[in-house]
Amino acid sequence: MLLALISLFVVLLVLRVLIAIVRRFISWLGHGTSVYHMVGEDMPVEAQYAAQIRAYVAKAEKTRREHGIIASLRTGQKHLSREQRDAIQHSVDRAREAYLSYMRLEPYQLVIIFLLGSIAGLILEELWMFFTAGLTQSRVGLVWGPFSPLYGFGATLLTMICWRLRRRNASPMAIFFVSVLVGGSLEQFTGWSMETFFHASSWTYIHLPDHITQWVAWRFLFFWGVLGLAWTRIIMPDLLYRIGMATTRRQVVFVSLLALYLAADIFMTAMCFGRKVARDKGIPAQNSFETWVDANYTDDFIAARFQNLTITQGSQYE
Repeated sequence: MLLALISLFVVLLVLRVLIAIVRRFISWLGHGTSVYHMVGEDMPVEAQYAAQIRAYVAKAEKTRREHGIIASLRTGQKHLSREQRDAIQHSVDRAREAYLSYMRLEPYQLVIIFLLGSIAGLILEELWMFFTAGLTQSRVGLVWGPFSPLYGFGATLLTMICWRLRRRNASPMAIFFVSVLVGGSLEQFTGWSMETFFHASSWTYIHLPDHITQWVAWRFLFFWGVLGLAWTRIIMPDLLYRIGMATTRRQVVFVSLLALYLAADIFMTAMCFGRKVARDKGIPAQNSFETWVDANYTDDFIAARFQNLTITQGSQYE
């Protein structure tokens, strides 16, 4: 019992240190040489946003004084009333909308969203498989890191398309059907590509009564539609607001290096599966790089790394 408590304390301590390090690193990224984003009549976005946010903060402070929030805190009251919380949240929402109205969607935000989507999607999928099927297998999609690129590409595509829909005040029904189309197309293309080029399969819906193809089913198209609605109306605005735009060169350099790493990860994954297919066909390595891939990314490595992956000797599309 004592050992378990000590272990829990150490884990919490390490977690707190890691969070502190991440916060300091993010703060350091934001204190480099400034990078200016220009929109409209050559007006810096940050200057426009600063004016808006000051107005909303002043309104929030006025609301606090009028409702006696500061006075209630001084008297020892621990909780704000619903009316007080709603008033403050309204000012925060207005500030967020002011910033998003100036924001330009750029590779800076998309790279971060791809990374977050890849990690979050992997975690959710593994939790789903554990609670529904009792499986604890690795479901990663790349050779390096805890990433599932299908979710990363899905989050990126939804962001690019739903950002435009949001700007045009599209109806919920339009967002739902566009998300269904995006999700179904992505699943079909990814599943078909894996089967055609690498003789591999990570999932199949062929056993489900509502399947449309091997990789697309009606029930999951519905989930894509609901996800698109939630992403557009709830998740994406707050996420983009928190990511913001690159304001320093350090942020640009860091995200550029992150993009290069992810591109190299995707390239190496494609090479590993390409060599796996070639080895199955008895095709030897053609150069020193392929020899290195064969030596370091063997069939055993692929089987251990991609535990939910099924690889066959041939393809039905050949």
